[in-house]
This record gives sequence, structure tokens and C-alpha cells, in this order.
Amino acid sequence: MSEDARGAAGADAASQDHVLQLDSFEVQVVPITQQLRPFLHELTVSVRWPHRNSDLDFLIRQGEGYLALDEIGRPVGSAMHFPMGADFALLGMMVTPPRLQARGGGRFLLRTIMRDCAGRDMRLNATRSGYRLYREEGFLDVGKVWQHQGLVGDVPVPDPLPGVEIRQITPQDRAAIEAMDAHAYGADRGPILAALMQAGHGLIALCAGQPCGFALVRPFGKGQVIGPLVAEDERMAVAMTARLLDGARGSFMRMDTPFPGTDLRAFLTASGMTQFDTVTEMRVGPQRRAETGLVTFALAAHSLG
Repeated sequence: MSEDARGAAGADAASQDHVLQLDSFEVQVVPITQQLRPFLHELTVSVRWPHRNSDLDFLIRQGEGYLALDEIGRPVGSAMHFPMGADFALLGMMVTPPRLQARGGGRFLLRTIMRDCAGRDMRLNATRSGYRLYREEGFLDVGKVWQHQGLVGDVPVPDPLPGVEIRQITPQDRAAIEAMDAHAYGADRGPILAALMQAGHGLIALCAGQPCGFALVRPFGKGQVIGPLVAEDERMAVAMTARLLDGARGSFMRMDTPFPGTDLRAFLTASGMTQFDTVTEMRVGPQRRAETGLVTFALAAHSLG
């Protein structure tokens, strides 16, 4: 980022209403725009997140949020929310390096986002560094999310599923996918699903000719990410994952699964996608994620659920 660009961003920031005084320096909090994406990328690099410019562009188009810039236009924090339907939002891109965390900047950004989401139920995926803050601000634990990633090796052949057809998604499947996702996710994220389908491709499962699961895959970070993945049981989730990994030997793949069962995670590990990290899914408001019937086996992203 050139000095001229930083100066322009700093000038824009100075005109905003949101101001946070952090000891000896002042931070301006400004809305995130596509033009400010280089600053968001600078932040993600600083905390070693894998997001590429195209990943950030995608998220900015789907949500709203803020960047915190210091007095000379350097990014020092971010927070976003992603509205889904009229009464729900997923919080994400909560990047608060130690410099900001130590002075209450992360709490300031979180409260700003929560104020924007007033009247909505909220969900987020908390890293270890942010977990205590979210608990203090009223978020409750939902469960663990296991992040598996790695270079795909030999993919085990899953057991056959009699009566289940798995085929490529077509545009005509969109309504069925939105309905299945709304049940499993607990909110309407139709526009985001449409964007995810356009960004990649996927599979739909049919049981006796009726939709009973789906899985999407798209470019992300170091390679590709599988998610969301919704299915009626773990065997079906494994079968769809195996189909998506077929022919991907040597490719970098990632999946973030909130499902507590062990078969899917064992399959991912056997395929070369070992466990890399975990986060904690948290909520304000009722637990919306389905626990029976069609359930979520893989997230679209930490910031999208």
C-alpha cells in the first residue's frame, strides 16, 4: 500500500463519527469497503490467516463491518457481521492484534458490531485468543469446530449407500439446497448460498428421488474448502466428501466440521487432511443449528458458518 493511499485512507477515517482513544494514540473506526480491502488483507497476514485477496473481496460483498485505523492510516483491527434473514447474523473477521487487544480495542469493535445487530440472534466462531472476550460479552458455547486440512493423498473408498444417488448440482437445485440449509443452519442465507454456488461447484444427494443432502467446494486460502455440507447422517457426509476428493490427490483441501461424531474426521485424516486447529462456536439467542434430521457437517467459512 503506497503512502499516498495510506494518507487518503487516514483522511477518510478522520471524517467518521466513530472514535476510540487508546492511551497515547487515537483510532478511527470506519466502514469496510472494497477500496479498503488491502488494509484488511494486511491484518489477516499479521495474524497468519490464509485469506487471499479474492477471499476477502467475497466476504466484503456478503457482509458489513469496520476497520480500525491509527492516526497515520495503519490498520489495527477489524470486525464484520453477515446478515442472514431478518433476525440472524453471523459475526466474523474479528481481527484484533495484541496491540489493540491490550487496550480494549477488540471489545470496542465487538460492541460496535453487536449494536449494529441489535434485535438479531448472533453466532460466531471463537479462536482461543477471543474466547474470554466473547464470554464476557454474553456469548454462550454451542460446541467445538474441528479444522482439518492438508494435501490429499489416497482417498479411502466409503461403504456404498443403497438407495442414495449423488450427482452434480445444477442451477435447478438451488431452491432445494436453500431449504435444506435453512433447516440445518437455522437461518435463511439464500443470497450467500447463491454466491457460494457461483464461486465453486458441488453435489446433491437424493434419497428415493428427494433431496437429502448437499456439499459445496470452492477455492479458498491455500487451495480449496469443502463447505457447507449438509446431510442426514455421517455416512452420507463421508460419501459426498469422498466424491469431492476424488481426483484431488496432491491438492490442498480444508474442511471445518462442527459435527461431534468421529467417522468423518477419521476419514479426513486418512485422506491426508489432518486436524490443524479447533475453534468454539458461540451464540447469543437460542440454539438454532439443527441436531436431528438434516444437520451441518461442514462450515462454509468461520465468518459465514
